[in-house]
Amino acid sequence: MEQMIREQAYRQVVGVLPPRLRQEAFSLPLQDQCRAEELRLRVGQPMSAVFPEGERPLGGEPVRAGELEQLVEIASRASVHAVLDQLRRGYLTVEGGHRIGLCGTAVLREGEIHSLRQLSSAAIRVARQVRNASDPVLGRLCPGGKLVSTLILAPPGAGKTTLLRDLVRRVSDGDGCQPRRVSLMDERGEVAALYSGCPQLDVGSRTDVMEGCPKARGLMLLMRAMNPQVLAVDEITAPEDVAALRTAAGCGVTLLATAHGNSREDLERRPLYRALMEAGIFQKLLLIRREGTGRSYQIEELG
Repeated sequence: MEQMIREQAYRQVVGVLPPRLRQEAFSLPLQDQCRAEELRLRVGQPMSAVFPEGERPLGGEPVRAGELEQLVEIASRASVHAVLDQLRRGYLTVEGGHRIGLCGTAVLREGEIHSLRQLSSAAIRVARQVRNASDPVLGRLCPGGKLVSTLILAPPGAGKTTLLRDLVRRVSDGDGCQPRRVSLMDERGEVAALYSGCPQLDVGSRTDVMEGCPKARGLMLLMRAMNPQVLAVDEITAPEDVAALRTAAGCGVTLLATAHGNSREDLERRPLYRALMEAGIFQKLLLIRREGTGRSYQIEELG
């Protein structure tokens, strides 16, 4: 079953490629197709694939600028104007929850990015949901069966978003814990991956998703509009995010958030996260570390 899901995800991603690159991507052995995490397109360079062990060129002809334009046409179903809001943020989300990151020359209007032109590269991320990724930690984060406010900390690529998504799903569905109403602030569409209003990745039956706006504004909107019991957000990056979380905590909402870092000491050295720790709004700190192709989890009590 898992093999079939991985094959389907890869086929969906390859389906947005221009014909020549599509043929090249399907030339990968099936076992590599199932392991691929991203496809990378850079003008003047052969297309490459990213695997758990690193990036590898596929050996074809260099990608042409026109092929990146074709990619956007196919991904937007020939309606580029309909996805301009996403393009301004440098990415597109396509059916299946797969995300296309784009680089090129930014067109500015009144200091804001209006669009991208002369595209130079694209990163197509294969969205694969790891169900029950939270098995090693769920029980310890839910004493008495109820989730407590938790901050997930890990360096880039260690699986913060994957773990957050699975925790949101399980809390929302009451899978191994008490069911709760969850509001998810998904600024960049990486957790739920909304497509035509429907999450492409399973975040649970009691989850309401807001994406596409700054986290702090979205968190406050969710608080006012959706009456959440749990408020989840991926990647705290700004002082206003911290302020919004403090406000939510003061209203009695359970928090579930992620941040970049390697250790508790790392957090306490950085002013933004030091303020977050000093606010005392999280009860547990969950540290993720990559160990070869696996991961280890450490949970520390806070406050």
